[in-house]
Amino acid sequence: MHEYSIVQALLDQCEHHARINGSRKVMKVTVKIGVLSGVELHLLRSAFETFREDTVCREAELEIIHQKVLVECGKCRRQSTIEKHDYHCPNCGSAEVRVIDGEDMYLMRLEME
Repeated sequence: MHEYSIVQALLDQCEHHARINGSRKVMKVTVKIGVLSGVELHLLRSAFETFREDTVCREAELEIIHQKVLVECGKCRRQSTIEKHDYHCPNCGSAEVRVIDGEDMYLMRLEME
């Protein structure tokens, strides 16, 4: 379960941002997780609940934004969201698409006191 190491890195980031902003408490952590990231959302949430106890996030709510796959078509130049395994432009049907979002996980926002 790589979600445990992901949560540990996330909590380290939260600690760092809280420290440089003079905060002792994080109330909300917002992350964006792409469909293609390989992260299991329920395992991530469970790991966050388990490992946040002795951190500035001990009372924090975890908000997860699940990012669909966003592609740009090389033929018609339009950007569209697609289903996980259908790499064709929904506009023109071309298979000449490039993934531009939906593969990564990002820390988007912290609400601190």
